[in-house]
Amino acid sequence: MRRTPAKKGPSNSTSSSNSSAIDLFRSAGRTATKELECIDQLYYSYANKSSGMIDPEGIEHLCSDLEVDHTDVRILMLAWKMQSEKQGYFTLEEWRKGFKALRVDTVTKLKKALPDLEKEVRRPSNHVNFYSYAFQYCLTEEKQKTIDIESICQLLELVLGSLFPPQVDSFVQYLRIQSDYKVINMDQWMGFYRFCNEISFPDFGNYDAELAWPLILDNFVEWMRSK
Repeated sequence: MRRTPAKKGPSNSTSSSNSSAIDLFRSAGRTATKELECIDQLYYSYANKSSGMIDPEGIEHLCSDLEVDHTDVRILMLAWKMQSEKQGYFTLEEWRKGFKALRVDTVTKLKKALPDLEKEVRRPSNHVNFYSYAFQYCLTEEKQKTIDIESICQLLELVLGSLFPPQVDSFVQYLRIQSDYKVINMDQWMGFYRFCNEISFPDFGNYDAELAWPLILDNFVEWMRSK
């Protein structure tokens, strides 16, 4: 009668390999936990002790540490990266989301990450989303759907002025002298973005008023042509 060969246990090399993988996993887990602790600790250094949120005063403190003005477009870009819902406020969840995405856990690292964040936002696929977000971020009242003309002018200069200087300068000039519109809605806001990307300026050679452009842009083109 033949003997059944005894089953061999895992080889030393396999056991060692598994052990290394487990150690690596544990090490990664400890590193992630440590980073999250640093992110949270930094958050609470700026957060209002009563509300537990970072409020406008906390954001000004952050800006001071970053050595940027609170009106700098990069602060709006940071809010976009966090997907902050309320202007002038960051929640812990938003803070974690932004810092994890940027792979930073200190102010020094955040400061170094800002140029790359700016490049990320400038990519066409991201910039239209950022531009749309900027409008929504400025809707500070419940059920608000429009923004006053002066605020729109400032916002246009902030988020679009460096990409399309002549278009933004001319449109802002028009908005400030016209009297037909007191506020701008999202459709008009996004229409101007499309206008800047698609219409030759300043000749407007390919502008067709019969197409679905917001009326305010028809009026703007007419005003420019009459100058």
